[in-house]
Amino acid sequence: MAVSFAYLLQPLQPTAPPFQPLLEESRRNGFDMLARLGSNWTEGGNRFDAMGEMLLGAWRDGELAGVCGLNIDPYVAGRRQGRVRHLYVGEAHRRRGVGAMLVGAVIDAAGRHFSVLNTRAPVEAHRFYESLGFQRVQQDFVTHRLMLDGRLHQPALEERH
Repeated sequence: MAVSFAYLLQPLQPTAPPFQPLLEESRRNGFDMLARLGSNWTEGGNRFDAMGEMLLGAWRDGELAGVCGLNIDPYVAGRRQGRVRHLYVGEAHRRRGVGAMLVGAVIDAAGRHFSVLNTRAPVEAHRFYESLGFQRVQQDFVTHRLMLDGRLHQPALEERH
């Protein structure tokens, strides 16, 4: 019998108590992205509150299983490129589609505001991003890019008056 694991995606604030265990786990595993996320949020440097931005948590039974954000890419001129930020899935929740669910939600949201979605992924995550349609690029601060031009939000016919 297959076991179903239901995850709920909801906006996240890294000051919420459930963020702390995931932060501590990420540090033990040698990743500092959640520590940067937390300090940037606390200091007001990045609150994921500009047009098109968001920070999501994947939740299961009240536990924060993963995190992923979408920002305007700060490494490129203009505001038409988005950036996947701070993707981390807790060890107990890996290989269950949580990362793909989080990045998929970011891709869907990005398509309404950006023409391009960039990320800078560690080598061990390259195949993951490529499985989601990202293309490998060699550019400062970018390892993978997804073109979103064809996905930009088109208002419904009744909205075009």
